[in-house]
Amino acid sequence: MIRTKAVVKYLGYILLFNSLFLFISAAISFVNKENALNALLISAVSCTVLGVTPQFFIRKYREISFHEGLTISVFGWIITCVIGMLPYYLFGGEFNTVANALFESVSGYTTTGSSILNDIEALPKGLLFWRSSTAFIGGVGIVLFVLLVLPEKKGAMSSFYRSEVSDLSKMSFFTRSKQIIRIIATVYFSLIIAETTMLTLLGMSLFDAVCHSFTTVATSGFSTKNLSIAAYDNVWIEVGIMFFMLISSIHFGIIYATITRKKNNIFSSHPIRMYLLVMLIGIILITFQLTRENLYGIWESLRYAAFQVISLGSTTGYATVDTGNWPIFSILLLIYFTIQCGMVGSTAGGMKFDRIYLFFASVTKQLKLILHPDGIYVVKMDKNVINHELELQIMVFIILYILTFSVTALLLTATGVDGMSSFSASIATIGNVGPGFGEVSSFSNYRMLPDAAKYILSANMLLGRLEIMNVLALFLMLGGKK
Repeated sequence: MIRTKAVVKYLGYILLFNSLFLFISAAISFVNKENALNALLISAVSCTVLGVTPQFFIRKYREISFHEGLTISVFGWIITCVIGMLPYYLFGGEFNTVANALFESVSGYTTTGSSILNDIEALPKGLLFWRSSTAFIGGVGIVLFVLLVLPEKKGAMSSFYRSEVSDLSKMSFFTRSKQIIRIIATVYFSLIIAETTMLTLLGMSLFDAVCHSFTTVATSGFSTKNLSIAAYDNVWIEVGIMFFMLISSIHFGIIYATITRKKNNIFSSHPIRMYLLVMLIGIILITFQLTRENLYGIWESLRYAAFQVISLGSTTGYATVDTGNWPIFSILLLIYFTIQCGMVGSTAGGMKFDRIYLFFASVTKQLKLILHPDGIYVVKMDKNVINHELELQIMVFIILYILTFSVTALLLTATGVDGMSSFSASIATIGNVGPGFGEVSSFSNYRMLPDAAKYILSANMLLGRLEIMNVLALFLMLGGKK
């Protein structure tokens, strides 16, 4: 039995957290005397009122069941995306429809980084900051951020944590959920501070450095420039951002373990070494083809290939070149990376490399069993034995993931979108990557798509961020099934 009042109480906390960033954005608009002030202020006050009201009229709940935690997690993301569209819609301009405003909001919170904007640089700073803030908030999950600032309650903390974090991601943690959340937040904020400092020293303005750090570490890809990172034409900025995109796509628990010199670290983890090797192979192959096709010189090919592979592979989605004009072999490789994406326990979206790693390990186990039916084989990841239940869960997830983006692509073609755009957009949005190919390539945007397609893709982004299973489990639960 789900207690509606308990759910509403915690959804109020989530709205209050969002209102903090709305007020900061409004303050930036006020200081700069911008025309976005009213839109941001009205949104901030509305969000505060909606968040405060349950705190006055609903009592505190010390215990939250897993089912309630799951409900709060899913509806927390939905209500956050809806309230997050208010500043855009009230401001108007290119956000002149509900579909456009909602798409931009969902894209930010889910750290997808897809956009409907033709002229990003025309936006006031307050609205640009809000746009980057949505990615910052969504980076490690709005629910986890709220748990960080709430006092620990019996049952509530573990219920929320279980509903928000996949079983595979929790394997590297052997401590209490509150401490885990603090570790995630510590790594998250530390990376943002480090990148902001680096980008400022490399010549970015402080405002641009903060916004890009928010969206790099969140692996979102929202930029303050129309040409994304290409606007700076600075190889050192690109190298610095590549490093932070890559590190942000690795399990935050393992990053923390590496810094604190634990045994299970980046250098000892076999899946991480394989992840980096696959990225390196992708970079080499694309560099080779771009050079062979005489599109660029060898060093220029390496520069563009490395940035694009890491950008899409980490689900960040920044761009330094228009990949839509690349040879089909390179495009197909990049599409693979938008499916594989980063690792569990990071801010990256997508299928996750860990699942692909375990999928092939499971296939190997099955082949051995065919050859030696009486043998006993297990699947391991960094000396951890993967139980059969988790193996099955991974297989089901991969099938559902492929099925979801396939159905999405079909629905998009039904709205009149061409084949390549439909296919790549469905993969890019469920993977929370951002740019696709065709009409939605690196230097294009999603504005020209029909409103129906934008709603479909908005739902796809949320499904990707919530990793599909949570949403389906909630529907099953609300449908009265056990």
